[in-house]
Order: sequence, then C-alpha cells, then structure tokens
Amino acid sequence: MANNGKTYRGRFAPSPTGALHFGSLIAAVASYCQAKAHNGEWLLRIEDIDRPREVAGASDNIIHQLEVFGFCWDGPVSFQHERIAYYQAALEQLQEQQLIYPCICSRKDIAKVNPYGIYPGTCRNGLATTPPSTTSWRIRTESSNIVFIDHIQGGVNCRLDHEVGDFVLKRADGLFSYQLAVAVDDALQGITEVVRGYDLLDSTPRQIFIQQALGYSSPEYAHHPVAVNSSGEKLSKQTFAEAIQLQDAVQSIYKALTFLGQSPPPELQFESVERLWEWAIEHWQLSKIPTSESIETS
Repeated sequence: MANNGKTYRGRFAPSPTGALHFGSLIAAVASYCQAKAHNGEWLLRIEDIDRPREVAGASDNIIHQLEVFGFCWDGPVSFQHERIAYYQAALEQLQEQQLIYPCICSRKDIAKVNPYGIYPGTCRNGLATTPPSTTSWRIRTESSNIVFIDHIQGGVNCRLDHEVGDFVLKRADGLFSYQLAVAVDDALQGITEVVRGYDLLDSTPRQIFIQQALGYSSPEYAHHPVAVNSSGEKLSKQTFAEAIQLQDAVQSIYKALTFLGQSPPPELQFESVERLWEWAIEHWQLSKIPTSESIETS
C-alpha cells in the first residue's frame, strides 16, 4: 500500500458517549493491526467535539478498556476539545476563500423542500434578512466530484452537490461539525490511512472535499463491515450494545479478528492477550476483510 515513503500513521477515534462495545472493538482491532503490521504508529484520539452528548467518565473508561485489552498507542491521548482554535482557523481560511456562507435553515426547513435531507441551497446566495447571532456555516460543494479508492470496498465516486449538497461545518449552537474536525485532526496528526467502519464511508467524500479546500493531502481509506444485531441494526450505544467485558479480552479480540476474516487458530482463544496480538499482527491481511457493508453478530 503506497504512502509516498511516509511512516505509516493510523488512528482510533472513539466518541466518549459510553463504553466501548463489540462494534467499536472491531474498528480498534482493524486500525491497530493495520498500523502495527506496517511497522507504523497508532494514535488514540478521543472525539469529544460534541460535548453535550459526552457521558461523564466515558473517556477514562475507554482508555482503561483499551489498556486492559493490550492496545499500545503512540504518544499521548489527544482530545478534540483541545483543538477548537485550529477548527476556527480552518473555518476562517474557508471564509476568506469565500467557500462558506451563513445559513439559518433547520433540518425541518430542509425536509419540507427535500425529503432526502439534501440541502436545497436556500441561503447560498445570501440571507434575505440580517443574520441572527446564531447561524450555521455551510460549505459550497458546487459540482464537486470526489473519487477515491477504498482499500476494502473498492472505487468510490460521489457527486457532493447532487448526493449531499452544501453541508454544515459549524452548527448554529456554535459547535464545529464532525466533518471539519476530523479533516483538520487527520491533517494535524499526519494520518496516512484511516481504517474505520462502513457506516462512515459516506463521510469520506465530505472530508476529502474539506481537505482539498484547505490544501491538505488526503490519507488513504479502508472501511470494514460494521457489526449488526439480529434486527439489522448497527451495534451502538443507541441500540444498547453491551460493553466489552474486561475479563473476556482474549475471547473478544479473537471474535473481532474472526469477524474481520483473519481466521485465527482456535487454540489462540486460550492464550494470553500478548500472544494473540503477536499472531494477529504477524498474520494480518487487509485483503481478507469481507467487502460487505455489515455482518450480523450474536
């Protein structure tokens, strides 16, 4: 996998809205093995940009879970709330380039015009009245065609103006969007490849678009299937996915490797965490990961 001679640098970026569950463990295992198999660095980034949704103590709990499961990250844990000034600077750069504009439309307003949620451009050419102090800021997508190769899912082609429309970079409540924060974070941290779940594949064209507008280079991407329950719902805090149990570290990592198509030998279920990681990194093959969007797990 080409990275222009740079040291491989990957990351795992959970949100502190609760404990890690099996779905988030899959993303951690995939990104960790991919980084370590390339003799690279693996960073831990807590994505706490949406502070109202943060659960008290969740960040410390996530860090503890990862430590018990034998993950070893490079450098200190980073937090998005520490980089607010960088997000604001990026927004101001885009404003100077006349690529963003204020918007007073709510989701309900947009749904009245477009039931698919694609922004119709209501405020694109200016507001009819003086903008209130609280407006969101949207980026102009124009006729933007984003094309990239996902190292698991294959070629991706997205016409942002048709499929997404102008999207929000800063919300009316003053919080920066996930899309802007992640694009800036990955650039600041020198991430060379993003390995994450398929549910975030549709975010990638937006993040690449922001990277291009800001003059950043884009990392490579690989989106693995997400784990779903018997109802087809993605395992998440919203679907009441159970937290991974500290006493079941080996079995949970083994299950995640199996989910990711790595076929670990059955006897590894009874080895130490250290031995399991040693095998996983030595035998890791991204090409074995299924290309499906999701896989049901019990």
